[in-house]
Amino acid sequence: MPLVNFRPAPGINKEVTDYTGQGKWTDGDMVRFFQGSAQKIKGWERFLSTTLVGVVRDQHAWIALDGTRYDAFGTDRKLYVFEEGRAYDITPLRKTTSSISNPFTTNATTSVVVTDTGHGAQKGDFVTFDSFSAIDGLDMNKEFEITSVANTNAYVVTATSAASGSTSGGGGTGNIKYQINIGPELSTSAFGWGTDTWGSSTWGTPSSTSNVTLEARQWSLDNFGQLLIATVLNGGAFEWSPTSGVSTRATAITNAPTASRLSLVSTPDRHVLFFGTESTIGTTNSQDDLLLRFSNQEDRNTYQPTAENTAGSLRIADGSRIVAAERSRGQILVWTDTSLHSLQFIGPPFTFGLRQLGQNCGIVGSHAGVDINGVSYWMSQDSFFLFDGSVKKLPCTVEQFVFNNINVTGSENAFAGHNGEFNEIMWFYPRTGSDQINAIVAYNYLEGTWWTGTLSRTTWIDREVYDNPIATEYSSTATANNEVISGLTDGASSVFLHETGNNGDGQAITAFVKSGVVQIAQGDEFAFVSKIIPDIEDQEGVLNAKLEFKNYPNNSTSVTKTTSFTDTTDFVSLRGRGREFTVNVVSNTTGTAWRLGTQRFDIQTDGRR
Repeated sequence: MPLVNFRPAPGINKEVTDYTGQGKWTDGDMVRFFQGSAQKIKGWERFLSTTLVGVVRDQHAWIALDGTRYDAFGTDRKLYVFEEGRAYDITPLRKTTSSISNPFTTNATTSVVVTDTGHGAQKGDFVTFDSFSAIDGLDMNKEFEITSVANTNAYVVTATSAASGSTSGGGGTGNIKYQINIGPELSTSAFGWGTDTWGSSTWGTPSSTSNVTLEARQWSLDNFGQLLIATVLNGGAFEWSPTSGVSTRATAITNAPTASRLSLVSTPDRHVLFFGTESTIGTTNSQDDLLLRFSNQEDRNTYQPTAENTAGSLRIADGSRIVAAERSRGQILVWTDTSLHSLQFIGPPFTFGLRQLGQNCGIVGSHAGVDINGVSYWMSQDSFFLFDGSVKKLPCTVEQFVFNNINVTGSENAFAGHNGEFNEIMWFYPRTGSDQINAIVAYNYLEGTWWTGTLSRTTWIDREVYDNPIATEYSSTATANNEVISGLTDGASSVFLHETGNNGDGQAITAFVKSGVVQIAQGDEFAFVSKIIPDIEDQEGVLNAKLEFKNYPNNSTSVTKTTSFTDTTDFVSLRGRGREFTVNVVSNTTGTAWRLGTQRFDIQTDGRR
């Protein structure tokens, strides 16, 4: 028989059976499809040599008026800005207690009790002391993570060494600066008073069940001119100016709402918009999850509407809460948990017009959508969608695999990123059994192909401000080393520059792609494979192939044949026999790169028995 060409259709298809998977790739990891070919993804390297406190939930890059490049990172515990080589802590302050006297109590251990009436702090918050005198050999003029909270007037921090003695009230006079309260790393249920329906327990007894969810800390980051606008989920809105310098912290935006789900700057009309915000500005308990409010044009500090300005508000009628918003061509798309809406600048007297675009097409999380040239793509609770003038469900060959294996309780942290070099949209999400993001599903929007993998990234920005995409990865067991903080607990994020080299931070990237079955005719004949002639482009290092031969789909593997290729391999000989076989291409060493063309197999019929 003549040589048989082997070139499955591009993309991973996990919606098929063994027989319907003929001519398809059915599994893979770290392998993308580009220009019709399967290829190992490119590598990544450290963009930031140090690690950041907490899990990054949003990042945003921009260029200041003087040409300086910046990248902001919002974590569950901090807010950072990166300026050419280093990340600086610009987390806003919540409160400053000035000229407080003798707040420290020591007990010859590393634990130090701090007394500050009405401190408002919680466990895990960050506090900085300055201008105090040493107490029992301890220099307290540094930043601490709060170890525990004793009561409304006292809390405990942990020093780097034990106090030399015990003193009740010391340290002289100084200042205490409290950063904004940290947020939950993951969404959790709240328990206690007021966390369930009326009458669910006896009077005066805290509830053991809950209908209240404490949402994972999210940030929305954007620019108003060269100013960074940073809004924390269900919290305040802050700004930071490059002209103030990296040694200054972000500060609250004057007159802005103090409780919103997210924010966005409308361009080119330059209004600051807050979504799921307060009906009465400054009154947090008036937060309405479906209300959106916008500033006066070109004025980030005015939100009360008058006859002379363009400030105002609108309310969405469909859904239970606004989840996400994204600039698109000529409009802003606003998602609730169930629907999609268009917000368009129409000018005075109404400023913005609002219309519904679709139902039953909500978005899973605040960063689960991305807009590419006026077409928006997003992940819902059980499907992928696009909007190109109308809402459409996106055909997906890995849909069941993704949504049958997603961790629903952590899906709100899913993050969508664009990789323009390869025409890809990537969604990073947590699979079942993992609280943290540990998987990727990617879609090539020009070729209509999908691939899946185990790349764990919590944020991603494309190459625009910087020459390569930048992404973050979280480890719950690592301790951040970007700055010295006494008593710092685990949980740190690394920042990587992507699409560079062939390794993952110096380590081998294990990549594979597996085909559906290959058979002769209708599978009634046995096939004997004796030779493979490889067609591999851009190969570096060794590429391995494993052929698994079976007689029937439900049989265990009867014969496994393995071989390898280098960039000088003309052909390889092997002896494998079965009614059907699959091909698994694998690389797992440093420095490897490859792109599959059309492989040719020498296959002979070998009878019916």
